Amino acid sequence: MLREIIILIAVLAGFAAAVAGYLAVFHGEAPLKETLSTAFAAVIGLYAGRYLERRLADGRA
Repeated sequence: MLREIIILIAVLAGFAAAVAGYLAVFHGEAPLKETLSTAFAAVIGLYAGRYLERRLADGRA
């Protein structure tokens, strides 16, 4: 459980940093709302992919 929380925090921080960097470089500003919403959507996609991968590995999907 603790491992998953640490992974979640690290992934969210990584995606947020990447999105903020992209927005700052290509758009000149990095609004907090856009940065966090995009990073949160990426984390949801990551966890959906992990869930699907585990189901496929177990032969349940």
